[in-house]
Amino acid sequence: MDITSALRAFVRIVERGSMTAAAADLGVSQPAVSKLLRNLESHTGARLLERSSRAMRPTAQGLALYEAAGGALAAIDAAIEGVRSDAGAINGSLRLHGPTCVGERHLHSIVMSFQDKHPTVTVELTLENRSVDLIHENVDLAVRMGRPTDQNLILRRIGFSKRILVASPDYLARRGPVRSCRSLCDHDIIVTNASLRGGNLSLRKKEKKTEISVRPKLTTNNAQVLVDALTTGRGVGTAQVLLVSDELKQGRLIRVLPEYEVEPTELFLVYPSSKFLRPAVRAFVDFAVPALRRIDGIF
Repeated sequence: MDITSALRAFVRIVERGSMTAAAADLGVSQPAVSKLLRNLESHTGARLLERSSRAMRPTAQGLALYEAAGGALAAIDAAIEGVRSDAGAINGSLRLHGPTCVGERHLHSIVMSFQDKHPTVTVELTLENRSVDLIHENVDLAVRMGRPTDQNLILRRIGFSKRILVASPDYLARRGPVRSCRSLCDHDIIVTNASLRGGNLSLRKKEKKTEISVRPKLTTNNAQVLVDALTTGRGVGTAQVLLVSDELKQGRLIRVLPEYEVEPTELFLVYPSSKFLRPAVRAFVDFAVPALRRIDGIF
């Protein structure tokens, strides 16, 4: 029996709670994973998993093996990649997750620049507006908007993402300028879900905060929908500078109430553990953090 393959299969079953999902992650068939598990249980002389129609959970003995094997396998992977990197090249794979607002405009180009420097590293980049369970979903790194609450994650703070109010020149010519915070109520408002708190728009002028109750004409969780609506003159909207820096430079959008800013969002790069961080992951962290901090709108 290949004990390493059996342990890898067992660890993924525990983390995914499913033999089918573990097989998909490992790139093998479900029967192959089932056989590896049977062989491992036979080898240890213990029942390692409790099976039910909904999920598979480790027994007490299985949990002890999982806790020992997970760290050991991570250490082996890190050691092998370390030897390869000592030979002059960073190798391996990287699974990266991020929100679409950062990913479509910036993160993908950072990934490509990283691969130019380390061409043997393969990257799986997933962009979607949800938080992932890094362990359960087998993700190495994630960019997060807002401070994560999971105590098991290692956080690398990037900074704050600046939010401002913008509108197109056509909209302002048609509807007139926005002269005060209160006059926002007389305009069509376009926002993302993250911009509102209990139906209120929180604006800051230096240290002073102003809460404005608004009824948005359009609320979206998609950054590109927001930008398209604003540039086509649909209303006044909140936007992260990192999303609209080009549009502002080109004059397609104009800043509204420039003395005010919308409450910013904190940005982090997170990963499960630094104890057995593989060289490919560590190299990307070292490369990506300064690159993300250089984005226009991050402070």
